[in-house]
Amino acid sequence: MSHWTAQDTSNMTDQEYQAYSLQGVSRTFALTIPQLPEALRLPVGNAYLLCRITDTIEDEASLAMAQKETRAAEFVDVVKGTHSAEEFAAAFSADLTANTPEAERDLIRNTARVIRLTHRFTAPQRRAIEQCVEKMATGMIYYQKQQSLNGLRDTEELGDYCYYVAGVVGVMLTELFCDYSQEMAQQREQLLKLAVSFGPGLQMTHILKDIWEDQQRGACWLPRDVFAQCDFELKDIAAHQNDACYLDGLGQLIAIATAHLRNALQYTLLIPVKEKGIRRFCFWALGMALLTLRKINQHKNYRSGQEVKISRRSVKATVAATELVVGGNKRARWLFDRVAKALPSVNPNVAEIENTVASHKI
Repeated sequence: MSHWTAQDTSNMTDQEYQAYSLQGVSRTFALTIPQLPEALRLPVGNAYLLCRITDTIEDEASLAMAQKETRAAEFVDVVKGTHSAEEFAAAFSADLTANTPEAERDLIRNTARVIRLTHRFTAPQRRAIEQCVEKMATGMIYYQKQQSLNGLRDTEELGDYCYYVAGVVGVMLTELFCDYSQEMAQQREQLLKLAVSFGPGLQMTHILKDIWEDQQRGACWLPRDVFAQCDFELKDIAAHQNDACYLDGLGQLIAIATAHLRNALQYTLLIPVKEKGIRRFCFWALGMALLTLRKINQHKNYRSGQEVKISRRSVKATVAATELVVGGNKRARWLFDRVAKALPSVNPNVAEIENTVASHKI
């Protein structure tokens, strides 16, 4: 990213390195994580970097699938403390090409520093993080093996995919939040049900924004059943981006994503009002996703993610609006409804979400 430049980090503490690395690999999380209570910033930031390493394994084009599988398994063992972080970092660094962003290459080289922090966390924190990384690594490899321009089988498979790349993060964050707050722990079961909708809501927004970038690298994460009535296949959507059938299918997916974000709102409103930092963390992610969906809905014939990326002004507006609603629930519901008013809608159903999660077989 343009604001990040490689530095000599040898004199940084592990904690300082983590904050520095976050600035390089995710501007969004570098912005939102500091909003969390101090006791949560370190484990949440650490977990994000571990997920980023997992993602880098998936993205590395120079690796054959069998090699990715090996690296992913090694990294899971690194997180669990049964494989050397230094050995993993040296081996994986040698795999990386110049196409890998420098911030990610720097993170991989410094895996041991990140892992030293991981291994200092409490047993419940480590358990939540380990389970997230293991499920994400397994799911990412599984779906990359299925990756093609033909899309996913149906909306159920899309739900499964979103669970493994994002829903597991929602579950991990919920476990970390409940470990931190006794009051949130009392709502744990309800929060976990909604968490597996929050992550997919954000992920579906990313999928829709990145349709054309994914196409260029030979991937399509759209579900075929939504476009079953169209007289073209998903691998050919570039020639049919203005077809009514394609635009209608896009509208259906926006509606599903919006329903997930409505559950994300319900999740956020269950967080005690006094926990303003956690509420901000959730409201910011939710608000930016909702504004992105609105932009996609207004420009369904977009040809790149840049066309529907929200502006810095919109990010600032999300931050400002959050301050107006963070202290209560009524205004938050009103604001969500106002922003989502122009979006297509379906009725969200938590029971359906539970069934989707129960169907994961990887």
